[in-house]
Amino acid sequence: MSAAATDHTTPGALMAAEVAEQPAVLGQLLAAQAEFAGAAARIARAAPRFVLIAARGTSDHAGLYAKYLAEVQMQLPAGLVSPSALTVYGAKPDMSDVLFVAVSQSGRSPDLVDSLTAARARGALTLAVTNAIDSPLADAAEIAVDVRAGAERAVAATKSYTAELLSLYLLFGGEHAARDAEQLPEAAARTLALTPDDRLAAIAAPLQYAERLVLTARGYSYATAREAALKLMETSYLSAMAFSGADLLHGPLAMIDRSVPVIAITSPGRGGKAMEPVLARLAELDAHVLRVGVDEGLPIVALGLPEQLQPILEILPLQRLAWRLALDRGIDPDRPRGLSKVTQTL
Repeated sequence: MSAAATDHTTPGALMAAEVAEQPAVLGQLLAAQAEFAGAAARIARAAPRFVLIAARGTSDHAGLYAKYLAEVQMQLPAGLVSPSALTVYGAKPDMSDVLFVAVSQSGRSPDLVDSLTAARARGALTLAVTNAIDSPLADAAEIAVDVRAGAERAVAATKSYTAELLSLYLLFGGEHAARDAEQLPEAAARTLALTPDDRLAAIAAPLQYAERLVLTARGYSYATAREAALKLMETSYLSAMAFSGADLLHGPLAMIDRSVPVIAITSPGRGGKAMEPVLARLAELDAHVLRVGVDEGLPIVALGLPEQLQPILEILPLQRLAWRLALDRGIDPDRPRGLSKVTQTL
């Protein structure tokens, strides 16, 4: 993967380079922890009673991660908002004492800007988490933080996603969040090095001709499953679906057989333990299961990091898998058909 990273004419070179940049990006974010501590203190002073999160695409999965952080770390009820309720239907709910968070790589999606503006007008404290601090979204928010991922040239988001996750953890993870994350850049670098290209190719080979694929996880890692499914869809044109492990055991389990591979995220922690009944049922169905977070699958190096930070590591080998699989299927993952970096959703 690294050999192609310096040649931007090679298919997949941009995505490869940006995946490899992530340990450095995470380090830069931690160096700016004072900015995030100031924003977190301002949120604490406002004492919100509820958190609403608006996002699209990859950032929507970062929003799902933020929802778990708000509910578990901040002990606040939280939800993913439907921007169209405000922008299309003109709803005007009372948002007094609400923290309204908009997460966006570009900061230029009209529906996110408009929904945050509407929320602010209805009394919410508004926070923009973006990779474009000079964007309309950042300008519209009372608090704006820069995720500092730098320019992303590949259409598929990689480094901006992990930067969003760490930014959200620094905001919502508590007073010791930065200290908890000190080992994250090293853990990310070691995780990326754990699956060399030859092993990655062997893991990708059974998936090359799959028509459908299912990803599953519990807890914080569910965001990883959702984001990995999107990466596989947009780079490899696979029909990839993500379910919480609990939901998979209901109706979706009926479609699982040997022809539908499953990627299960089972890193150590409460979420991984909650996946044990799911793995047992998949074994009964003789499903082809690739596990993330274990040595025999796609391992991570957690270095004692808390479970809340493991999704930042879990997505790294899955980004590489999406890259490898796209190339194996004859697709340039840097330039997925029909997609652009900024989507103008109204």
